[in-house]
Amino acid sequence: MNVMIGMGCDRNASLETLRQALAQALWLAGIERGAVAGIASIDKKNDEAALLQLAQQHDWPLHFYPAEVLAAIPVPNPSAVVMKYMGTPAVAEAAALMAANTDMHHLLIEKHKYLGADGKNATVSIARIQ
Repeated sequence: MNVMIGMGCDRNASLETLRQALAQALWLAGIERGAVAGIASIDKKNDEAALLQLAQQHDWPLHFYPAEVLAAIPVPNPSAVVMKYMGTPAVAEAAALMAANTDMHHLLIEKHKYLGADGKNATVSIARIQ
């Protein structure tokens, strides 16, 4: 089984925060890191250093989608706060589903939230590639 990772984070979150959030989500899903086919997020994060570093370190493709595309994806946990600041009700869930080219039935981790030691938040969703 291969999966896509959807990831959202506070601006300037550390690489360690993203690593820990991802490690926890993979553990919760019972998935090995080798099953990860790539990472996806909102295009507003295309300059987020830790996100770029995480993908580069694992040689994972990194996909970015505009808010309008993500907003069209039905998700189980829409957020009014995310909608207010990002223009879509979900980043991690919608990006994972979009990148995996699937629907909510294949969302293995809906929205795992993690608060890093740097005080920054990260969210991770995992979708099975169909």
